[in-house]
Amino acid sequence: MNHVAYEQWMLYVKNELPEQVRMEYDDHLYSCDDCLELYLQAVDEVETQLPILTNADDFTNSIMAQVAKTKKSNTKVAFYQKTAFHYTIAAAMTFLFMSSGVFQSITKYVDAVQEPTIEERKPSVTEGLVNKTFAFMDNMKNREANNNE
Repeated sequence: MNHVAYEQWMLYVKNELPEQVRMEYDDHLYSCDDCLELYLQAVDEVETQLPILTNADDFTNSIMAQVAKTKKSNTKVAFYQKTAFHYTIAAAMTFLFMSSGVFQSITKYVDAVQEPTIEERKPSVTEGLVNKTFAFMDNMKNREANNNE
């Protein structure tokens, strides 16, 4: 992209360009230092055209008061989003589960799962090889003993 003229940067700063052109200029600012310098000059120029606030503290306080009013009007929360409602539901469900005996059946199930079941222990491959080797050697000794008699 070629360099952008100072007048175009003035339009950009005043937000008077179409959105597509603004996006192209945004991308161009990242790669061109000369245009960035022109853009900063345009910002300084537009800044001098803005009205001067005579009492900045009063302006700030009035804006903050308006923000506080909008926050207060939006703070109403539905009853089902309140913490007390959630605690009440949790307590009611706990009472229901306790009275129906769900917790006792769960403990019985957990006990059954935790009891060690007698399983046939499968030897590992190396353990099987060692056992077969010793059995073979014992068999050979028994044959030699029988042949010597």
